[in-house]
Amino acid sequence: MLSPAYSLSPQQLWHLIGTADAPQIVDVRRRDIVESLPGLLPASVWREPTASAQWIPSLDKSRPIVIACKAGKELSQFITAELRGAGYAASMLAGGSFAWTAAGLPEIDRVTLDRFTPQRPSVWVTRRRPKIDRIACPWLIRRFIDPQAKIIFVDPDYVTAAATEFGGIPFDIPNVEVSHDGERCSFDTLLKLFGLEREPSLARLALIVRGADTARPDLAPEAAGLHAISLGLSHLATDDDHGLLERGFMIYDALFAWLRFAADERHNWPSKVA
Repeated sequence: MLSPAYSLSPQQLWHLIGTADAPQIVDVRRRDIVESLPGLLPASVWREPTASAQWIPSLDKSRPIVIACKAGKELSQFITAELRGAGYAASMLAGGSFAWTAAGLPEIDRVTLDRFTPQRPSVWVTRRRPKIDRIACPWLIRRFIDPQAKIIFVDPDYVTAAATEFGGIPFDIPNVEVSHDGERCSFDTLLKLFGLEREPSLARLALIVRGADTARPDLAPEAAGLHAISLGLSHLATDDDHGLLERGFMIYDALFAWLRFAADERHNWPSKVA
């Protein structure tokens, strides 16, 4: 395996976040710095920088790692070098969180993250037989909020009780915080709660999900296609919620990649074939 670049720019890291190949992102800013700021890098986990010997063994050695400190100086430099010396595929975020914020890239609302995920992995509970919103929400959670999140599917009558019993977060059922709000879906609610609704590609994806999930294909041309594919998938995996989730994630990975990188691309049969 080729050695990873010693540093990644904020834009390079952002292009990896929201994909199945995203690296593990470890925030090693000092606690007082983290607690003084409103935002965190998406999909990141905070670790005490001076206790690296304790938490480094918990990292997945088979996946790349990105270390982020405040400004890309001594903390991330030292820990990245330590990881590379131990055989981890580690890089540092060039310029640290300051550079990320200066680039105008999305951040997760820290207070909301602390409230919903005081411990990792977080546990999220919803109804069985997911189709659209209950696949879109887990995709958003795993790609941007908590990559290790556990998604639990139970019968509708037991969602709230199961979440209470096991310290989980109920979602996409009536009378809970993460649910539909008027014409908006649970996916919209998550974006708003975690401060991601202003990211253009996620905002456009929310329109597609909302149109597919609430019988409003007029909201986005792609909504009808997402509706058809999602219902088709549900009939291929008739009693395998987690298998359905795995297949569904590929759809949302592809939609998000299209929105970010290829939405203006046109595909036509060539008028002349060489």
